[in-house]
Amino acid sequence: MIHIMRIVMQPARRSEKDVDQHYHDTIVQPVIFDDHADVLDASTVDQLKELFPDGQAQMWGIVPGKRNVNVSRINKMRPGDWVFFSGDKRVYFGGTIALMWRNKDMATRLWGTDPAGSTWEYMYALSGTRGFDIPVEEVRTLLGWNPNRNIMGITVLSDGESDALQTLLTLDAATAALEPIDTSEEEAVLAAFDGELERTAQRAQRGEQAALKRRLLKSSTGQCALCGRTFLGTFLIAAHIKKRAMCSDDEKRDLANIAMLACTLGCDAVYEHGYIQVAAGGVIQMSSLVAEIPEVEAYIQERLAGRTVTWWTPAREPYYQWHRTHTFKEVPPA
Repeated sequence: MIHIMRIVMQPARRSEKDVDQHYHDTIVQPVIFDDHADVLDASTVDQLKELFPDGQAQMWGIVPGKRNVNVSRINKMRPGDWVFFSGDKRVYFGGTIALMWRNKDMATRLWGTDPAGSTWEYMYALSGTRGFDIPVEEVRTLLGWNPNRNIMGITVLSDGESDALQTLLTLDAATAALEPIDTSEEEAVLAAFDGELERTAQRAQRGEQAALKRRLLKSSTGQCALCGRTFLGTFLIAAHIKKRAMCSDDEKRDLANIAMLACTLGCDAVYEHGYIQVAAGGVIQMSSLVAEIPEVEAYIQERLAGRTVTWWTPAREPYYQWHRTHTFKEVPPA
């Protein structure tokens, strides 16, 4: 079966004492597998150690709920899905579900029980975690929700809503347990591919990119705004400073400020995926999470870290600021 990555909204208000304690106990301080080998199935321990060779992982859990109200929602969740923690009107933390299992004894040991005597026995381990600071109001607006809607219980978003949030936040898939591949389903997806529609969309995107690039590239060569190197135009693209899909019509038309030239030899990718940010004033800063990818870290250290982007101006700062709060890979909040 082909699994489409969905997004799960996990309510967890850290202003509540118990929630904050749970967060510190198993998110800020990852759980060491060997400390709980007496209550974990051997197969679960083996899977966890394969996914997390250092022997520890951040974990969370979900209660079944009254009359098992949460179970049908939990059954929609899969390894590879993204989970966002929300509370106090903000989305503040997220990561990929690496593994799911049910273990009442372990959950009770880690988190105790709630006033009803239930525990968070539907457990999951997280990989690729990062911090966010996104107002829930912005999520509501993007997804077309009622302005008064709150995330009251575990919520698995639809495919369309998940795609919209992935576009907003540039989510990268992280380590997760793999499901068996159904090759017949893959073949059906390929058979249904409509090549002409795809080509039409690509032509429109290329046309807009070409027009914007012509405005930025004054000759056959140009300078990458990030690394400062000069390249033939072939190796430069007009990179939106703020993700284009999230721009208003006025912002899309702000051709003098909304984009910059970025080289395809590395700079566009590390900016697009949030491993660097341009601080107010133009200094490039590197995400500490890039340490997980030594080759990328080496590129940033050699070419980018500490450079001042001369393309930065006060008029462009709001777009760079958007990238800092929505795309830059922040360390998870402690």
